[in-house]
Amino acid sequence: MSMKVGIPRALLYFKYRDMWINFFRKLEIDIVISPQTNREILNNGLKYSIDESCLSSKVFMGHVEYLRDKCDLIFIPRVAKTGKKQELCVKFFGLSDIVNNTFSEVKILDYNHDVDKRQSEMKAYLDLGLKLGKSPMQILKAYTYAFKCKLEKDKKRLDKQNELLLFDDKLKVLIVSHSYNTYDEYIGGPVVNYLKELNVTPIFADIVDKKLANKEANNISEKIYWAYNRELLGGIEVYKDRVDGIILITTFPCGPDSLANEMITKRVKNKPIITIILDEQDGSAGMITRIESFIDILQIRKARKIVK
Repeated sequence: MSMKVGIPRALLYFKYRDMWINFFRKLEIDIVISPQTNREILNNGLKYSIDESCLSSKVFMGHVEYLRDKCDLIFIPRVAKTGKKQELCVKFFGLSDIVNNTFSEVKILDYNHDVDKRQSEMKAYLDLGLKLGKSPMQILKAYTYAFKCKLEKDKKRLDKQNELLLFDDKLKVLIVSHSYNTYDEYIGGPVVNYLKELNVTPIFADIVDKKLANKEANNISEKIYWAYNRELLGGIEVYKDRVDGIILITTFPCGPDSLANEMITKRVKNKPIITIILDEQDGSAGMITRIESFIDILQIRKARKIVK
């Protein structure tokens, strides 16, 4: 029987899924991906998390709990710093340690990506492949293939979004949120789906040319060093003049987001902005009312511009 590696469908999965899935498949490693987030997974995550953890981290623990008896190893990489001014939130430093101390029976498969410790992405994947018993040549081929697949998928998403910006005449709203919130069906999914029901086209700040975004982020702040928040700031600068409004989605109580969102609302001018903070409580009535009111405002503003 071949080894099975479990991948939690949470946090970094939404940023690196194309890389991870193709890397493991190229090495002929069987993978098990946890299902879309649901209330049961969240409830299990709440049981194994401290209250101070953000909702996204609690969801992650629920996905780990789901996988604990369905695979041989659970893949939990440590990604600390990917480049200059590219440091991640501390939760990504300690995920594997947290899981290891919470689920003593779980066997973790990890890698360490931290440029301060001379652990490049390629070196991290090499170490990962060696743990799986593969040769350096096999690992290099798998890494090169997976990296190429990720670039192609990222380009397709960016090209599709640029087409919407050019040719879609619907009201457009920029979603500013981490990928692990935006694309999680239980967290950001209801917001995105409801916008579509209102005949609004969502544009995503994280789907952006990363080099351009990191450069443009300096127009809002030169001091934000959290990598993913910098990308989102840059995404705002790239897209703000091509959308009608901006929705900031954050999960309670995210520290980096609380600082970045405050900065955005103060420094991004002449564009309506609404902040939606999500927690583990059920109930979307309040959120729906706020979104409806926000969209009404955007429609009135757009109609007035057309009249003028």
